[in-house]
Amino acid sequence: MKAVSFIIAAAAASILSCGMMKAQDGVPYDEKFRYIEVTGTSEVEIVPDEIHFIIGIKEYFEEEFDGVSKPEEYRTKVRIEDIESQMREALHSIGITDSDIRTQDVGDYWRERGLDFLIGKNLDITLHDFTMIDRIISVIDTKGVSSMRIGEMTHKDILKYQEQGKKDALLAAKDKAEYMAETLGEKIGKVLSIIEHGGGTDHYTVVQNSKLRMDGAALGSAEAAPAASASDAFRTIKYTYSVTCRFALKGW
Repeated sequence: MKAVSFIIAAAAASILSCGMMKAQDGVPYDEKFRYIEVTGTSEVEIVPDEIHFIIGIKEYFEEEFDGVSKPEEYRTKVRIEDIESQMREALHSIGITDSDIRTQDVGDYWRERGLDFLIGKNLDITLHDFTMIDRIISVIDTKGVSSMRIGEMTHKDILKYQEQGKKDALLAAKDKAEYMAETLGEKIGKVLSIIEHGGGTDHYTVVQNSKLRMDGAALGSAEAAPAASASDAFRTIKYTYSVTCRFALKGW
């Protein structure tokens, strides 16, 4: 008899526990367990109004370009100060001021035995128009240039664009949930959860796709020429946004 009483009591406790579990968060049973979960995405393309163009400069020997001298015969080093001075003068000639140029980093390049150190640095040039890249390439002396590439790109109203991108992703999720639910004779109710997956842009892909990414000891005119029209590849930056939303389902 005691055993039977114990079993009945345990069953009652189980039923009570289940009822409490259904109501514990205040969400009706059918809304808590009948839902549709979808992911909405959006893309925003922006024409940047601030472009950082990075030019790497490095010391070199004049004999490197005479076409006859061997490395062990190099004697006349062109100093980093002279290369930078000449670079700035060329940039000034097309309207770029010293306030638009900053030194990003300075370093030594490892030397071969018996040869001098070659000092290098990167100049970060702030531009507001992509066409300036073509003009820069046309006026600078590439003998002391070790690399050229696009750095960070941004826009003064970037936060507004990001906000709109997230709103569009939410609306896309709502539209998807509505037509998927209606296909099965259902309607969506209130939002149960929203998970933001973030958004961003892939600068690496943008840079790699450009002919402007040039590396090497020195850049001759043959290498620089095709890059002169490459700025068209950098007209926009793209942000992608994604959110996952869970909507309650309700009958017609």
